[in-house]
Amino acid sequence: MSAVVAQTLHVFGLRSHVANNIFYFDEQIIVFPSGNHCVKYNVDQKWQKFIPGSDKSQGMLALSISPNRRYLAISETVQEKPAITIYELSSIPCRKRKVLNNFDFQVQKFISMAFSPDSKYLLAQTSPPESNLVYWLWEKQKVMAIVTIDTQNNPVYQVSFSPQDNTQVCVTGNGMFKLLRFAEGTLKQTNFHRGEPQNYLAHTWVADDQIVVGTDTGKLFLFESGDQRWETSIMVKEPTDGSKSLDVIQESESLIEFPPVSSPLPSYEQMVAASSHSQMSMPQVFAIAAYSKGFACSAGPGRVLLFEKMEEKDFYRESREIRIPVDPQSNDPSQSDKQDILCLCFSPSEETLVASTSKNQLYSITMSLTEISKGEPAHFEYLMYPLHSAPITGLATCIRKPLIATCSLDRSIRLWNYETNTLELFKEYQEEAYSISLHPSGHFIVVGFADKLRLMNLLIDDIRSFKEYSVRGCRECSFSNGGHLFAAVNGNVIHVYTTTSLENISNLKGHTGKIRSIVWNADDSKLISGGTDGAVYEWNLSTGKRETECVLKSCSYNCVTVSPDAKIIFAVGSDHTLKEIADSSILREISAFDVTYTAIVISHSGRMMFVGTSVGTIRAMKYPLPLQKEFNEYQAHAGPITKMLLTFDDQFLLTAAEDGCLFTWKVFDKDGRGIKREREVGFAEEVLVTKTDMEEKAQVMLELKTRVEELKMENEYQLRLKDINYSEKIKELTDKFIQEMESLKTKNQVLRTEKEKQDVYHREHIEDLLDKQSRELQDLECCNNQKLLLEYEKYQELQLKSQRMQEEYEKQLRDNDETKSQALEELTEFYEAKLQEKTTLLEEAQEDVRQQLREFEETKKQIEEDEDREIQDIKTKYEKKLRDEKESNLRLKGETGIMRKKFSSLQKEIEERTNDIETLKGEQMKLQGVIKSLEKDIQGLKREIQERDETIQDKEKRIYDLKKKNQELGKFKFVLDYKIKELKKQIEPRENEIRVMKEQIQEMEAELENFCKQNTQLELNITELWQKLRATDQEMLRERQKERDLEALVKRFKTDLHNCVAYIQEPRLLKEKVRGLFEKYVQRADMVEIAGLNTDLQQEYTRQREHLERNLATLKKKVVKEGELHRTDYVRIMQENVSLIQEINELRRELKFTRSQVYDLEAALKLTKKVRPQEVSETEPSRDMLSTAPTARLNEQEETGRIIEMQRLEIQRLRDQIQEQEQVTGFHALAGVRLPSLSNSEVDLEVKTN
Repeated sequence: MSAVVAQTLHVFGLRSHVANNIFYFDEQIIVFPSGNHCVKYNVDQKWQKFIPGSDKSQGMLALSISPNRRYLAISETVQEKPAITIYELSSIPCRKRKVLNNFDFQVQKFISMAFSPDSKYLLAQTSPPESNLVYWLWEKQKVMAIVTIDTQNNPVYQVSFSPQDNTQVCVTGNGMFKLLRFAEGTLKQTNFHRGEPQNYLAHTWVADDQIVVGTDTGKLFLFESGDQRWETSIMVKEPTDGSKSLDVIQESESLIEFPPVSSPLPSYEQMVAASSHSQMSMPQVFAIAAYSKGFACSAGPGRVLLFEKMEEKDFYRESREIRIPVDPQSNDPSQSDKQDILCLCFSPSEETLVASTSKNQLYSITMSLTEISKGEPAHFEYLMYPLHSAPITGLATCIRKPLIATCSLDRSIRLWNYETNTLELFKEYQEEAYSISLHPSGHFIVVGFADKLRLMNLLIDDIRSFKEYSVRGCRECSFSNGGHLFAAVNGNVIHVYTTTSLENISNLKGHTGKIRSIVWNADDSKLISGGTDGAVYEWNLSTGKRETECVLKSCSYNCVTVSPDAKIIFAVGSDHTLKEIADSSILREISAFDVTYTAIVISHSGRMMFVGTSVGTIRAMKYPLPLQKEFNEYQAHAGPITKMLLTFDDQFLLTAAEDGCLFTWKVFDKDGRGIKREREVGFAEEVLVTKTDMEEKAQVMLELKTRVEELKMENEYQLRLKDINYSEKIKELTDKFIQEMESLKTKNQVLRTEKEKQDVYHREHIEDLLDKQSRELQDLECCNNQKLLLEYEKYQELQLKSQRMQEEYEKQLRDNDETKSQALEELTEFYEAKLQEKTTLLEEAQEDVRQQLREFEETKKQIEEDEDREIQDIKTKYEKKLRDEKESNLRLKGETGIMRKKFSSLQKEIEERTNDIETLKGEQMKLQGVIKSLEKDIQGLKREIQERDETIQDKEKRIYDLKKKNQELGKFKFVLDYKIKELKKQIEPRENEIRVMKEQIQEMEAELENFCKQNTQLELNITELWQKLRATDQEMLRERQKERDLEALVKRFKTDLHNCVAYIQEPRLLKEKVRGLFEKYVQRADMVEIAGLNTDLQQEYTRQREHLERNLATLKKKVVKEGELHRTDYVRIMQENVSLIQEINELRRELKFTRSQVYDLEAALKLTKKVRPQEVSETEPSRDMLSTAPTARLNEQEETGRIIEMQRLEIQRLRDQIQEQEQVTGFHALAGVRLPSLSNSEVDLEVKTN
């Protein structure tokens, strides 16, 4: 074996399409797959430990950890055969516990696994078309049960055990949700699905018999014992165009053309294929994880929802939302968070939630943060750093800094630090990056993008381009060792540029195929290149010409390197060999043993060599290369290795592959012959910063300093204010506390006095109790003594009984012993006789055996003698035959050597011819394809020409028709123009008349508006008056009722008084009767009511008077305003109505006078109301006063009737005047407006008066 050893240090990457690809080992350590390893990563201390995959493994498919976190199960494909390896995680390093690879059933691969709650059983699901579910007792490699889950080739996504029951199992997939129970050596289904089948993507157990299941349409179901209990739909809150479809990055062109490896189809891609028919706008639930409060589930791209269980019901409600943050370094920040979450895992203490995504990223969030963010969604953070999500195409390192530069098909450039194992810089671009090289100083990079070659500065926080070259799809670029030159590949041409003037100094042409690898020699005087055309050229840069060349058309080279002394070139390619080339010839070829070498690197010391293979392994070998198979092979990546590098000090090996992972390896030689190159100067710490950035930062610092000073001043001021406030509060509190202390002191003294009293009371009480207790004790002692005497007598009797019983039992025992001894003697005699018989038989048998042995020895001797003779005869025969065979063998060897040489020469010729034929066939196929495509284009163009000719003919016909129509329309136009002119002549006088009429109409409309306003105002006044009249009528009715009640009361009082007068001669009876009258008609409450009535009447009178005065004032104002409006209107319309306006004003004055009379009369009426209660209060009212009241009331009614008649006549006269005015010109517009009829108003007034 080789003495060169490589040890994995760190990995930057994740394989997201492994089922169940992340979980916690303990609170600090998580386990995830990367390359062909499982990584144990300590989140706090940032170290990594590795569990390598099996030898010749083609990649991991699924992981599962046992509930007790002791065992890890890994599903792999080893040499195209499935295998399950179980590791013991607790041991250091992790060791293999069991390997399950011998199966009695058909299986292609295991896509999902789960451990039982006690970790004794393992459940594994195979892929279609078999779709078997296998139930293992894995410690003994015993299959307990096997059942076919699906017969329609539908994919199965997840299997799991119940968290409390070893026998209960759940399986979900496309159109299937099955609960199975292990009983009597078989797995039987216990549920029967009802309703439409869904595409169930994930599930989790939230209780012993409750399962939450998610679908590809954003639905969540809760099943209890197989029956659906709850359902909800997840809605997309932020609709984004096209982001719902899964952005799987497609490789535009593989960096190296390798033979196809049977890579497993991940379950994630199965999910995408199965759910492609569904609505892509619906969020797909790819992962669900349960925790103590409920569960978390993925809800579409970049979104996780937390559901908590409701207290009373067995339902769940959405409590929190967590999102993947937008990445500011992304070229499209709106799409950077649109990645599907494939796996979720809670830490054992449920403090953190970890998620893995479809873009190979790991995120985490502390659960306490989700509770802090009220209403707004919380955001994940990167668990480590952003990782590559597509194959890595370029890898570079430098001398002055511990940096690694990588570029990938995910359109990103990343700079890693291999000392601190961190990400230094990261930026995404619009185009894919195919190659990268880092300047030895570590300040610049050159990157080959799909559209251009860019030279960039590495700033402190950014990567900025400062020079672009029009080199499209540059697959290889490299800085020279001195950094003064860099070379870039453009197809089959190498461009060499200088880094000082940034000019192209030479173009190296000679390759006929694509160049796949370039390398500089130690002193940068030469450049070595290798390509797909089977050519390896050594270029002299001073002349720009080839110095040496080695062409082998049967081999497509993948990578070349050169020894430190630049004498030997090493090349690897598609012919499964490693070639040593010197002076344009191949010195020797070393077999790769059925794999393709894809990358090669040699140490700067020239003692170590490392090669990468197409199956993702690394081989470490010593230089000079051994003749036999002497190398150490290490499992590294899950895809072909694309790039390999050694750091300048030969301490670290860097490998990148198509699986998007970057590995760093610690390299050392067991012999230890000067492998360490001590660094004379440490790594540089300088960084590049632009002047504008420095100025901006200085400006920001100044602003921040001023802001800090301002904040200091504000804080000092605030502190002073707070000190003042706090000092005042302290004073108040001290005063309060002093008062409270004094009050507490007084309370304490009171309590002490009470305590002393209580102590005295308790002492007396205790003394009494002690006396009582002593008396009771004496009584109890007397009673107990008597009882003891009785019990002692009973005890003596029982003792006598027990002695008798003992004597009887002893006699029985003696008798039994005697019988037993006799039986024993008889048995011994019987068995001794049997023994003697058996011994005689044994002696006879021994004598027979001795005789047989003697006979056997004699026969044996005779046989041996015969065999010796036969062996000697055979030896002599075969020795003669051997001599003859050796002689014939020597002759045949000579002949075979000659034939081998002929065969090898013929085989080489055949290979060359076959390669030529293949290349010619390929070119012929390409040309045929080009011819077919061109013929199709020609046919398409012919069809287009025909269609266009037809359209042109149609358009010409249409143009001809339109021209005819145009001529006819021209004739019509001439006739119409003539008619329009005549009509215009007729229209002009009519238009003038219309203008005049419009002006008149506008004037009349303005007048009409004014009259309408007046009419509405008058109607309002009339309605107010009607309301007042109704109120007065109601008051009159009330007063009449009161009058009737008072008359009846007076009559009763008169009759009682008449009866009382009969006793005028008897003073005593008269007194009693008078007292009875007083008690009957005059009560205290009545007296109080009479007094109250007087005050109430006065208040009511004053209130009504004020109300009427206010109404009068408002009416006066309204009348004044109306008068002014009427004046302006009538002055503007006609000056002849001045006399009429004067008469109207006089009528208004009379109206005011009449209204004042009405108010006076109403006041007089209310005065009479006041007088009436006074009359009632008198003990002997006179008949004259009672008779005068109705007569006065009649006079008032007559007066009001007269006033109303006068007002009616006045209104009639005003109406007649208005009608006369309407007949005057200019008032015709008011004909439509009618005043209310006089007859109706008269009828209303009569009703109100009655």
